[in-house]
Amino acid sequence: MRRLSLSGRLALLFAACTAVVSLAAGILFNRASEAHFVELDQQLLDSKLIGLRRALQDVQASESAARLADELSRQADLSLRISGSDGQRWYDSSIHIPKDLPQTSGLATISDNGTDYRVLNAPLYPQKTDSPQLTLLLDITHHQHFLQRMQHLIWLTVGLSALATAVLGAWAARSGLLPLRQMSVVARGISAQSLNARLPEAQMPPELEELAHSFNAMLGRLDDSFQRLSAFSADIAHELRTPLSNLLTQTQVTLTRERPIEDYREALHSNLEELQWMAQLVNDMLYLAKADHGLLMPKREALELADEADALLEFFAPLAEDARVRLSREGHARIDGDRSMLRRALSNLLDNALRFTPADGEVRLQIAEQARTLRVIVENSGEGISAQRLPKLFDRFYRADPARQEGSHEHAGLGLAITQSIVRAHGGQIHCESAQGWTRFVIELPKGD
Repeated sequence: MRRLSLSGRLALLFAACTAVVSLAAGILFNRASEAHFVELDQQLLDSKLIGLRRALQDVQASESAARLADELSRQADLSLRISGSDGQRWYDSSIHIPKDLPQTSGLATISDNGTDYRVLNAPLYPQKTDSPQLTLLLDITHHQHFLQRMQHLIWLTVGLSALATAVLGAWAARSGLLPLRQMSVVARGISAQSLNARLPEAQMPPELEELAHSFNAMLGRLDDSFQRLSAFSADIAHELRTPLSNLLTQTQVTLTRERPIEDYREALHSNLEELQWMAQLVNDMLYLAKADHGLLMPKREALELADEADALLEFFAPLAEDARVRLSREGHARIDGDRSMLRRALSNLLDNALRFTPADGEVRLQIAEQARTLRVIVENSGEGISAQRLPKLFDRFYRADPARQEGSHEHAGLGLAITQSIVRAHGGQIHCESAQGWTRFVIELPKGD
């Protein structure tokens, strides 16, 4: 069976609530009407009882009969029975009085042959124990008919109000849920080629404003991810096109004619360099893919960061000496981490700093231990990086140098992305700052227990 729509559910809920409220109000009104009629009948019978006692007290029998007839003639729907203290019937004012009447004192309601009566039993002389009994009967059939019609009206009102509320509720719900249908229209129009559609948050009701904001934020993230994916694919093709073209060209040229063995050996060595660079590029891409899927599982071993930093600085010392760049390290700290991964991250940062440090510049590596984190800062002097480029530094295949050479074999623009993946795998964060002639990469790692 088809599931009920949200508008239908709201309409049925409105109808049910309206029916319950109408029914409760109708029942209360019906009970109040019944109680009101009982109170009126009680007052009427009490007043008639007082008149009858006065008429039948201290008078002659002939006069009593006349007074009885006078009293009863004033109320056509009122009847009287007089019985002795032993229950013997003495007098009936009408032949239609039921034979069996309640014997207990007080007010009661009975029904006989389709006629409803309110019955009041009371002694003629309240001060005497053997007093005759007066039984007053009031025909209340018209009251009961009124109550029955009112009950029918209540049920009719409940049904009509529930139906009207269901129709109006369905219309109101459909109108109120229009923003959801707008979301559905936008969602149906979304594809990889059209991710720029957005919901008008300002026109949304307060209940859906946060949902619309989250929906737009999701579309923004998807758009950004697709843009990055498209750029990533284009960058891969860009990086691989040149070495493949070199391999094909050099191989074709070598095979155009017979050559000495040394020429073939040289061609193979050149091809080997291209293939090694391509293999490194593929390995780096696979490394980043593992990081994206949370498959980088660093080993945990106690490391002295100062020792690891000194080993890297010693490795880069000849290169720094040739570039006339000073290397220095300050501070020390211990951490539980993966030695090879952390060395690779720091090596990428140092290599990046050396490439962009001018002659007679300086590269400093600082280690600082704080309350809950460890900070490792790699900074270099030289021309800074503009604020517009800082957020893109950790994007794959991004080069801060706008004059990058197409197909450069030295740096494919993956080093900082790999460094960020390694830092995140250790539960840390990395960001870049550039101001006042210094560019610094700041790594924050959580301290071990």
